[in-house]
Amino acid sequence: MPRSRSLALVLAAVAFAAVPAADLATPASAQTDDALTRDLDAIITGPALAGADVGLVVRHADTGALVYSRESDERGQPASNGKLISSATALDILGPDHRFRTTVAATGRPRAGVLAGDLHLRGTGDPTMLAADYDALAARVAASGVKLVHGKLVADDTWFDAVRLGTGWAWDDEPYYYNAQISALTVSPDTDYDAGSIIVRVAPGAAGQPATVTTEPPTDYVTIANTAVTGPPGSASTVSVEREHGTNVIAVRGSVPAGGAAEHEWSTVWEPTGLVTSLFRDALARHGVHVLGGTGTGPTPADARVLGEHLSMPLSALLVPFMKLSNNMHAEILVKTVGRAVSGEGSWTAGLRAMTAKLGEWGVDPSALSLRDGSGLSRMDQVSPDQLAALLLAARREPWFATWYDSLPVAGAADRMVGGTLRNRMRGTPAEGNVRAKTGSLTGVSALSGYVTTADGVPLVFAMISNDTLTSAKPVEDAVAIRLAGHARGQTPPAVGVASEPAPDRGLECSWTKSC
Repeated sequence: MPRSRSLALVLAAVAFAAVPAADLATPASAQTDDALTRDLDAIITGPALAGADVGLVVRHADTGALVYSRESDERGQPASNGKLISSATALDILGPDHRFRTTVAATGRPRAGVLAGDLHLRGTGDPTMLAADYDALAARVAASGVKLVHGKLVADDTWFDAVRLGTGWAWDDEPYYYNAQISALTVSPDTDYDAGSIIVRVAPGAAGQPATVTTEPPTDYVTIANTAVTGPPGSASTVSVEREHGTNVIAVRGSVPAGGAAEHEWSTVWEPTGLVTSLFRDALARHGVHVLGGTGTGPTPADARVLGEHLSMPLSALLVPFMKLSNNMHAEILVKTVGRAVSGEGSWTAGLRAMTAKLGEWGVDPSALSLRDGSGLSRMDQVSPDQLAALLLAARREPWFATWYDSLPVAGAADRMVGGTLRNRMRGTPAEGNVRAKTGSLTGVSALSGYVTTADGVPLVFAMISNDTLTSAKPVEDAVAIRLAGHARGQTPPAVGVASEPAPDRGLECSWTKSC
């Protein structure tokens, strides 16, 4: 989201009464804070969200005492606030030290550099695998003495099921990297770990000549249909990159100015397992290992001899790019990984069953919500602010809480691996560097839930979900968080307001655009 839109939050559109505030640290039965209640009411019932369904709850983080509630028991689509659930439950079930393992194994032993059997590449869903990591595995095969494989290169993605896209995902989002297919064998083109996608680079040539298109990683697994041209120097870039639905044909259109910078766009691939197999076969050839057989798929035999393996970073480290940048594919990979760990079935059904059961242990009734995925992409997810607040409270009692808390975006922190999707929001306010919360956005849906400490040191949890919005709810969410951060007992509350002309609802997380 552009910074100007965030800064507009400080416009004083709503003036708040200067009345003493009650102590938020008192039990729920104590006197309510009339000033805070009136201010929050004014913020969320203003014209910006007129006609929308808005729920908000605020609780004392230490005691659970209710501070504020409005329609907070009403369920709605949580968008990426669903990642609060998938991340916390995965962290508890798998443990902070969980690592993904990718192996290459052989059936039979090589003789004079010749392997009569097959070469098996087996994945467990590691979203951090880069082309360089597959190259390193190919080097291990060469180092083991194998030079010629008479059999096949067999891709083993059976750790997960074969269902690639989630229930309730929009079909027209399928070409875009925030909606990639889920496979146990996958690859990322960057260290944001956008698994299941590639980067398409469109560089200018001479004015009037075709633009030059390359991919990262380099691959012939996709077909580039390039009609992009090089425009005059100083002209506007109109480049578009879109994979044709259900294919690996990527159409590149428009114009890029001569002498200008290259444009970079991210695109999903159809069937990530195939991309990985293609990259690995190329890597083997670079290291002098030639596979005579074709490419197959299937499980790795139990007696196959491991020639090399790659271990991912621990889950505790993966949480940073996952939660800071709101990476949808990390959430879905974790759902299937949990399913495999708990019931031996790497599916959405098994993983979500285990995750909702964990919520039950934390006091959230699993029958009172609906989860169809881990990222919040599904339009069939249904969660209430009260349920998210209960999770936020329960997490504070867990031994992994500090790790999870540190993974949440921090308001106004410019470093994208600190501020994440909140890096351009609430700057220059009491919420900057204070609010740690998960964002969430779909068209007509917005959410913000997390932790804030008041001006007089009282820790709070809050959860806000807005559905059926026509304009961006971000300014309203920020105004709520700023009001909570600036609250101090016995002091005049700060004037905080909502932009008088809210921005249109863009419908995407800030990080999903790769430009904010």
